Amino acid sequence: MNFEKCIDLSAYIVTVVREKDVCWEYAEKLDGNKVRCKFCLRVLNGGISRLKHHLSRLPSKGVNPCSKVRDDVTDRVRAIIASKEDVKETSSTKKQKLVEVKSPGNVSASKALVSTDTTSPVAKVFPAVTPVAPPSLNSQENAERSIALFFFENKLDFGIARSSSYQLMVDAIAKCGPGFTGPSAETLKTTWLERIKSEMSLQSKDIEKEWMTTGCTIIADTWTDNKSRALINFLVSSPSRTFFHKSVDASAYFKNMKCLADLFDSVIQDFGPDNVVQVIMDSSFNYTGVANHILQNYSTIFVSPCVSQCLNLILEEFSKVDWVNRCILQGQTISKFIYNSASMLDLMKKYTGGQELIRTGITKSVSSFLSLQSILKQKSRLKHMFNSPEYCTNSLYVNKPQSISCISIVEDSDFWRAVEESVAISEPFLKVLREVAGGKPAVGSIYELMTRAKESIRTYYIMDENKCKTFLDIVDRKWRDQLHSPLHSAAAFLNPSIQYNPEIKFLSSIKEDFFKVLEKLLPLPEMRRDITSQIFTFTKAMSMFGCSLAMEARDVVSPGLWWEQYGDSAPVLQRVAIRILSQVCSSFTFERHWSAFQQIHSEKRNKIDRETLNDLVYINYNLKLARHTRTKSIEADPIQFDDIDMTSEWVEESDNSSPSQWLDRFGSALDGSDLNTRQYNAAIFGSNDHIFGL
Repeated sequence: MNFEKCIDLSAYIVTVVREKDVCWEYAEKLDGNKVRCKFCLRVLNGGISRLKHHLSRLPSKGVNPCSKVRDDVTDRVRAIIASKEDVKETSSTKKQKLVEVKSPGNVSASKALVSTDTTSPVAKVFPAVTPVAPPSLNSQENAERSIALFFFENKLDFGIARSSSYQLMVDAIAKCGPGFTGPSAETLKTTWLERIKSEMSLQSKDIEKEWMTTGCTIIADTWTDNKSRALINFLVSSPSRTFFHKSVDASAYFKNMKCLADLFDSVIQDFGPDNVVQVIMDSSFNYTGVANHILQNYSTIFVSPCVSQCLNLILEEFSKVDWVNRCILQGQTISKFIYNSASMLDLMKKYTGGQELIRTGITKSVSSFLSLQSILKQKSRLKHMFNSPEYCTNSLYVNKPQSISCISIVEDSDFWRAVEESVAISEPFLKVLREVAGGKPAVGSIYELMTRAKESIRTYYIMDENKCKTFLDIVDRKWRDQLHSPLHSAAAFLNPSIQYNPEIKFLSSIKEDFFKVLEKLLPLPEMRRDITSQIFTFTKAMSMFGCSLAMEARDVVSPGLWWEQYGDSAPVLQRVAIRILSQVCSSFTFERHWSAFQQIHSEKRNKIDRETLNDLVYINYNLKLARHTRTKSIEADPIQFDDIDMTSEWVEESDNSSPSQWLDRFGSALDGSDLNTRQYNAAIFGSNDHIFGL
């Protein structure tokens, strides 16, 4: 056998041995050295070794613990890891002796590393403290070390490593090989800023072609702070994608009706009045005047509320009911005690298998009900922990007043009944919020979703009329005052899964709104000539509406696509239906980047820097929107953040009110980072550390 065949055979043997690892039954092998967990579907770099640490649910090796793995699998994987670590310990003495023997030969390599690193800014500032890369590091570890130094030196948020462009950058640099020189600061600021902005503008132009058929929604998202600064973000959404258009500082005229009307006129003209179906506005400003201006001057454009904001207000009112509020405060007592002690946090993670106790949602009230859900899920484990010898015999815990309070709460059956009840009444509305905040056109579903949520309350409180009335009155008041829109009614009427469902009882009550919408969108008699017969054909499922394919697709495909495929026998109604059913109904889908906007509109910046930052935010926001569209999965929860907000009321005591309104409205998990990190940066490096280094 020749030498080359021996090499091939040995490589084959190594591959077969790796393939036989018992943990492969829990993963799917992907290209390169990547694997996908079969429980949570997360893709991991580093092969089967990192998967084991992921399944063990022990925070180690920089691997996030799996949230969906079964307990028996976790126990099995932990045993495997422990056995391998025992083997490593027995051989460590021999390896150490080999290192000691070989150490003189590594002096030259060590000197080479020192001479290279001394040119870096880190080494100049901290020459005696900065660790020199050990000679024993392999290429992978050395590359990771260099990336880590880059993050630490530039105080970058660790969440950046989750972005899709991060791995793309690493792959592209690897293909260039040694000696690659990165672009200079000036090249980034000029050449590449302009090129990438142009690329994004071209992408938005391609999407504009579909507006002739589907129409589009303008989203006006606002921010006000305690200094009366007012920013308005304008986005445009259609079925294919959502684009960030621009951010406008309206501080000087946000109370001036004429200026605001002119601003909205200019944005509508940017997209074309014939293409715009609706404008969604939140209630941060008093937009009544703007809404009336749009309705009076654009006969075919609707002004709609943000459904997610209304749902959040419903949940907020739920949380203010006395017994619900008391339940939330008791839950916060437990979480604060655990999260403000490193040893308690470690103990809790041990009993929950590495899972967090609390959750951070897109708003304060969502966070509260998601956290109550999580606490209820961990009920037995929390009780076990507080009654364990590790807790009861530790003087650090048992003598604290907070500890006594926590034990009293955990052992209180009334508390757990209140938690169960709070979860039961909030979950139906959290489900609605997930549907409308997922980024898909949901305007045709909101009416049915809200009806089902209300029915859930009635069913749950079938034996308690007073409580049922308390919560339904909150829902009805918010629906009547802020949520109900004729466009929602018309969309429900045109939704085939609703129209042909014999169990739906509200169709007759929304018919009048449907006709009003038709009159608005088809203002001329000649446009409505055949509309009555076409409505009849649709409601009676005649012609193509009644074919087998159309009936099978009613509950399967999106309503807009269903009309595009099977609505040819009612062409006028088809065009109206596609335009209505292709719209979103929420602005909470889209990431808010208020810290960047705050830098953009700073009076300390000159005009050139402000223009540059506007371009940067345009690119940054659209990259995030593209990533949201590209990477959203069935498993992802659109109303929950991956990271916990360590400044929330579930972790920190809040004696003072929030310094700005936008924190209260949107929570603190912004820009892919938590406020705790940003506050740390401000404290250590100073609050004037300008974004993007301009």
